[in-house]
Amino acid sequence: MKKLIKKILKEDQREMYLNKIVQVMKNDFPLFKNLKLYGFYDQLSEDELIYVLSEIFGEPVQRINQIIYDDRGDKIYYENNKGDWTKWKYDEHGHRIYFENSHRSHSVWTKWKYDENGNMIYRESSDGSWEKKEYNEYGTVIHFEDSYGVIKDYR
Repeated sequence: MKKLIKKILKEDQREMYLNKIVQVMKNDFPLFKNLKLYGFYDQLSEDELIYVLSEIFGEPVQRINQIIYDDRGDKIYYENNKGDWTKWKYDEHGHRIYFENSHRSHSVWTKWKYDENGNMIYRESSDGSWEKKEYNEYGTVIHFEDSYGVIKDYR
């Protein structure tokens, strides 16, 4: 019985440790570079690393080297050896809704929105540019406008 209690306590302590890593690493990109810098990377088993990454991304993940995929096999994070990273998010239909890329300390992002038919209706980027689209029942663009002042109306 004592061995069982010790095992449970040890597992609880390890889980608490992993959750502390998650708190430290949440939004601390580049992930792999910082996991190594803080000394966590070499202390974690592959299963523990997957647990930490899944908690950071808020969904179950798979890892191949420094690329992280979601359940559907969509690439959601990549980091190169220099620490440059790219992050993607997708909606429930598999449409890309967010992209962020860092090159050293500079980061750029883009967001997308889609209608119920999967047509892209809005795009916005970190440089301030944006575009809006409207579609007819056949999926053809009937209205377009963007941040540069272009307006095309086909209605």
